[in-house]
This record gives sequence, C-alpha cells and structure tokens, in this order.
Amino acid sequence: MNVIGAVKGKKTYILVSLLLMSAAAVPFLIPDSGRHSGGADSVCAEGEDEAVCHQSLNSFLTNADSDVPESVRMDRVIEKFLWRYRIKGASLAVVRDGRLVYAKGYGWADESAGVMMSPGNIFRLASLSKLITAAAVMKLCESGLLNLDEHVFGPGSLLDYPEFSDIRDSRMLKITVRMLLEHTAGFSRRLGDPMFTTREVMARSSMEEVPDMDAMIAYALTQRLGAAPGGHYRYSNLGYLILTKIVEHCSGMDYETYCLENVLYPAGCYDMHLAGNFYEDKYQNEVRYYEQDVELVNSYDLHNDGLYPRTYGGSNVAGLLGAGAWVGSPAEYVRFMASIDGDGTIPDILSEESVRVMTETSGTAPHPLGWVSSFEGEWTRTGTLAGVSAMARRQPDGTVWMFITNTSNWQGAKFTKYISKMMRDAFSTVRWPSDRDLFEKRQQ
Repeated sequence: MNVIGAVKGKKTYILVSLLLMSAAAVPFLIPDSGRHSGGADSVCAEGEDEAVCHQSLNSFLTNADSDVPESVRMDRVIEKFLWRYRIKGASLAVVRDGRLVYAKGYGWADESAGVMMSPGNIFRLASLSKLITAAAVMKLCESGLLNLDEHVFGPGSLLDYPEFSDIRDSRMLKITVRMLLEHTAGFSRRLGDPMFTTREVMARSSMEEVPDMDAMIAYALTQRLGAAPGGHYRYSNLGYLILTKIVEHCSGMDYETYCLENVLYPAGCYDMHLAGNFYEDKYQNEVRYYEQDVELVNSYDLHNDGLYPRTYGGSNVAGLLGAGAWVGSPAEYVRFMASIDGDGTIPDILSEESVRVMTETSGTAPHPLGWVSSFEGEWTRTGTLAGVSAMARRQPDGTVWMFITNTSNWQGAKFTKYISKMMRDAFSTVRWPSDRDLFEKRQQ
C-alpha cells in the first residue's frame, strides 16, 4: 500500500501524526514503484483495492492527529496571527523526510454553517495552480509531445488555429512555451488583467457570452504587447491560460483530465478539482470564502446586472483554469510538491532534469518555471484570490509546507509576506521529533 496504516476489514486507517510513526515504517507519501508510470489506470498497485488506493488523504485526516505537545506553541503563534488579521479560518500541512508530519485546520471552514476547519477541507488554490500547470507541461516535454522552445502562435506553431490567426502585434510570433512559463511573453496589463476584467473584455469586444478559454486567447491576440517577448518579467495569468490550451492541444485531452491522470493521481492526490464560481457550486468539503469589509461589485458577466461579493460572482474563478482554478487541501498539495522536488526522499513524478529546469535560475534562465522564486534550495509559490491567501514553500532542509486562509486581507498579494514571517516564527517554536524519538515513543 502507499500509506502507513493498519487494515481492519476493507478499511485503511492512516496514522498521520509523526509521533505515531515507526522509524522503520515506510513514509506514507511514498507510492509503490509501480504507481509512477502515469495515467489513472496505473496508480493502484497490482491486486490492491482500487476504492482504497484512490481514497484521498482528506477522508482520513483530523485535527486530533496533530494534537501533540510539541506543536502547542506553534498553534498559539498561528492562532494569534488569525486573530490579529481577522482571518476566519486557515489550514497548514508540513512534510519532512518524506512524511506528513503535521496537518491541521484552524478556525472556521464555514461559520454560518457551523463547520470548524479540518485538514480535510479543500480551498481554491489561486496561483498555486500554476505549479500544477507547469508540472503538466514538463510531463508533456518528457513524453516528447512538446518542446519548451517551440513557438506558440503563427503559421506552423503549436496553436496554429484559424481562431488564433488575428494577431495584431507581430512580436507575438516570437512567444515560446518557456516564455509563458517564466512570465516573459510581454503581455500588457495596461487595460487591466483580462482574467480579472471579464466584464470589460466582453464590453470592448461586444461579446454576447462570457468568453471561454479560446475566446479569451483570441481577444488577447487582438491587443498589443507591453514589451518584447523574452525580455523583462511581467507576471501574467493570461500566459498560464494559454499554457492550459497547450496542454490540451499536445495531449489530446481536456486540461483537467490530463493533469489528474498524469500529474496528480501519480503523486497520490485524489481530491483536487477545478473550481466553481458560486457558493452553491462548491464541493462538499470545500470551505466558505470571506472578505474583510465586503463590497458588492458587478458580476463578471456583462449581461448579468446583479451585484455580488468578489468571492462569489465578482470574478470568473472557473475561467482561470490552469492559471488559478484548482481546488485542493494543503495535505494533498504538499504531497504534490514533495513529488516534484527531486530530493530523493520520495519518488518524483518528474525527471531530475525537469526538476532542474523548473527551478534553475541563471543568466540564461533567470526565472523559475511555475515557482515564484527559487534561491539556494528554497522554492516558493504564492497565491491570492478574493477570499484566499496562500503560500507554499520547499525549504533548503527539504521541509515542504503550505499555509492557506479562507479570508482575504486588505493587503492583497502582499499579505503572503506576513504569512512567510508568521511561519518562520511558528517553526522556531517546534522541535520536530527525530527517528530515535519515534522509536522510543513507540516502545512506550
């Protein structure tokens, strides 16, 4: 099996807390070697019950698993942080040495419904979704279906479609897959981010319906670039929407299915999905999203005259796709991260070369791919939406963690800097048990 557990009948009970694990036990993040060939049909070991091996960690995790004396001071730091910044709820997961050593929810998952946060709750991942998209692109490269230096638009290019032939700025013909990944394609945000100004895009183009992925890309091609491709870093959600289309074009599958079968399932993540826009669209174990000082805004749909909170109807979250629409838990997301870090503690779903390419920063490759930053073994990915602020990090010592809130702060994307400082303070209070500690506790 791919988890530490004791089988009672047909049900597997996962022992999550590090204090319950034996040093000789197989880390539950390590799938059996037969699980890494990719595809939905290959994630179960031979003879293993498919219903069991596909069951998400979120079905088993509880706060009680991480209620240990060593974490009391860390919990206090986090709880004080939530109180200070008026955060309704949050969730944290930590992986060390290939083991999930901590997974805990804080505060409310849905206050009006009376649901407290647990580690099994899932959240909109915002731009943490980009790392999943980048991993999917690298899988396609490993399969020989894509090259990072291929051109994206124009005759003979990857997306040489009639609907993408109206190109206003000839410099767009120079855009490559790599430039999209590293945010150097040169897209302009002079008129705002098109992914978050759907209403304005519809008005400018006289659209009768909310633009889907193809319509949004076609619209972008009718605009001028803000800079020459391959130049300076310009963060672009649009670039990752285009990468979503490239994944579909090269794989012959829809984006969500390709990512699930070739990235997330092989990494052992079974409760990740693409988001809906409204509260009634949420998944059963998805949190409710909150804003501080709620202001109602126009619908993202030009032809809808209603007013909505930004969290539910003010933005077309579902339309972000590979740029920001994934939903998942920190426990599964760190499991995904630990499967693309190349440190050898668990089998990776990407090759060593792909991991190097994604994290390399040098004169010829100044920007990481999918990550926001990578410096001396510390790789960071952040994400912000109305109702969400998230940070995920792989530290130089191999520790992988993710912290996410279901409440947006007035500081917007800058709030992740406060999360980073809080996590440093929180980690400074805890001594993670060694393998010797585990052995002695088990003997007791």
